[in-house]
Amino acid sequence: MNQTIRNTQEETNMNLNMTAHPVRSKPDELVPSRYALKVGEIDVLVVSDGVLPLPTAMLAHNVDPAVRAAWLDEMFLPPDAFDWALNVVVVRSGGRTILVDAGLGFDPDLHLPRAGQLIKRLEAAGIDLASVTDVVLTHMHMDHIGGLLVDGVKERLCPDLRIHVAAAEIKFWETPDFSQVSMPPGFPDALRSAAKRFVKEYRSQLRPFEEEYEVAPGVVVHRTGGHTPGHSVVRVASGGDRLTFAGDLVFAVGFEHPEWYNGFEHDPEESARVRISLLRELAATGGLLVATHLPFPSIGHVAVDGDAFRWVPAIWDY
Repeated sequence: MNQTIRNTQEETNMNLNMTAHPVRSKPDELVPSRYALKVGEIDVLVVSDGVLPLPTAMLAHNVDPAVRAAWLDEMFLPPDAFDWALNVVVVRSGGRTILVDAGLGFDPDLHLPRAGQLIKRLEAAGIDLASVTDVVLTHMHMDHIGGLLVDGVKERLCPDLRIHVAAAEIKFWETPDFSQVSMPPGFPDALRSAAKRFVKEYRSQLRPFEEEYEVAPGVVVHRTGGHTPGHSVVRVASGGDRLTFAGDLVFAVGFEHPEWYNGFEHDPEESARVRISLLRELAATGGLLVATHLPFPSIGHVAVDGDAFRWVPAIWDY
């Protein structure tokens, strides 16, 4: 594999239809929030939408709390709550600029002030919203669609924007099933409300697909199910290089314990099966993995470690 990876805190060096205004640095942005790499001839930019503070009780809710606490301690993570990264990807291929997921966007009274940073960070990267030709949604949880619900955003998008999402995902949110989740209070109602509003506002721009769809040369969205019935991953391939944006299939705990259930999974058993299958595939092929809730920039490889897996983060290239 010869992916070229480079830090872009100061510049992106990407042909993403830059805006006419200069890139403005933010004095309060003390950590990198975007990271660029090449997958063959395809440009990829990982953008941080911030972090979600969530209780650890909903992590691995199918195991003994003491076992979960021991894992958190081994990982030097706090016992009660920790920050989940929230990553979004921009892909440039075949003259198309593709936004993969859209972050939280707004805080639906759930006290998540450090998320919802995507729009200002796209602007800081010099990416004009009007240059985005396609949006791909891995699924329709609010932290993946909310950026498009921010006041004024829709008016700034191009009128012929195409939004690709699995048909099964749209159908699921007509009457969503929360019977197997283990979410903090308030989240189910907020998720229902955001999905309903999103479909209402963007119905004419939705481009549902059944199992797989090529959005641009070398950029394919593939439905996996599990996390939600229409959950999908995005595979980017060019010149022998491979990268998979796994959405919410993979969490930090999922390498050592892929069978542990995450509280946001609507079908935990199926989600674990799909997660193990994807990790096996990535370990065999050596392709890069990026995921929504792995620590930014979340770029790395998957290795087999006995009966489990191991996360091998890519070394930042300056």
